[in-house]
Formats: sequence, C-alpha cells, structure tokens
Amino acid sequence: MKSQIQVVRGDITTIDVDAIVNAANSSLLGGGGVDGAIHRAAGPKLLAECRELGGCQTGEAKITGGHLLPARFVIHTVGPVWHGGSRGEAELLASCYRGSFQLAEAQGLSSIAFPAISCGVYGYPVDQAAAIAVSTVTDEIRKASSVTAVLFVCFGDTVFSAFSERLAQAPLPGGERVVASATGRGAVRDTKTSPFPT
Repeated sequence: MKSQIQVVRGDITTIDVDAIVNAANSSLLGGGGVDGAIHRAAGPKLLAECRELGGCQTGEAKITGGHLLPARFVIHTVGPVWHGGSRGEAELLASCYRGSFQLAEAQGLSSIAFPAISCGVYGYPVDQAAAIAVSTVTDEIRKASSVTAVLFVCFGDTVFSAFSERLAQAPLPGGERVVASATGRGAVRDTKTSPFPT
C-alpha cells in the first residue's frame, strides 16, 4: 500500500484528519501546551470523556472522540520526561508513537497527525525525539493496513527543521518526491497523492 509522511508548521487543532494525537499528561484532564490547546478547541465534552478513562501511563495511548475539532478522534498519549536518557526515555517515546499509530489502525482510520511529543516542557532533545518519531512511524506505516497518511505538525522553526531533516533521510518503499506541504512549507516523503487539505 502506498503511503505518505509529511512535516508541516501549524496548529494541530485545525488539522482535518481522522485523528490527531494529544501530548497529554497522565491525568488526561488537560494541561499546558498542545494538551491545553486541544482541550480548549475540542470543548468541554472532551474533558468529560477523558474523565471516564482513568488516566494513562507514560508510553501508553487512549482514544476519544474529537468533539468540536475537525479531527474525528483524539488519541491521547503520555510522553516521557527527559532525565538524560538513562530511564528508558527512548523506548517510552517510541511506544507513544507506536501505540497511537496502532490505535488508529485498530479504528480503521486512514490519516493521523502527531505533535512533537515530549519536546516542550518535558525537555526531550528535539533531534533525538525527531529521529525516534520518524523511525517509529515509518516502521509502522510499512505494516499498516488502513493508515496511509501521517502528518507531523510542528510548532516553531527548531522542531520543524529537525523533523524535516529526519524525514528527508527516512527510507520509504516505492518512489519518493518532495512536494509542497499543507502549509506550503513542509517536507514530504510521498508515494501517492496527498490526502491532506491544501
């Protein structure tokens, strides 16, 4: 199955895909950064649904409806706090991306958008986080039966550059080309027509 992975600058709460991923805290009850922005945009029914989930462990993922968001679903995952790399942070971060992707697969979704998990107040070094994100997602999309489109939505030049550079180095099956992103400034590895809004 042909697939696409794309990196853009933008606001993940405005992205029209089947599911967006929320870089949540373990309570799943909202917080700062991406987490707070998603809760504000989705409206109070998202918080009510999250209260029923009983929280989430680091490296795991849970799914809710998208409510007032353009996305149909929100996949909440709890990234690791950076402690220098000695506490299993790399595997926990990979598990966030893997588990979120697999939840999208289990729902039969075709498109998913990720933020840069753990790259904000959790302090994960951006270059290392980008390498893990791109590697994990490319591995998963090779095995996927329903997900064919992945978007990394980056806030800020440093994160955008790191993810773009890693994606440019990532091997994907089939032909590859660089095209304009959904915001006009992205790096894309593409083997089919983009399903993302332009």
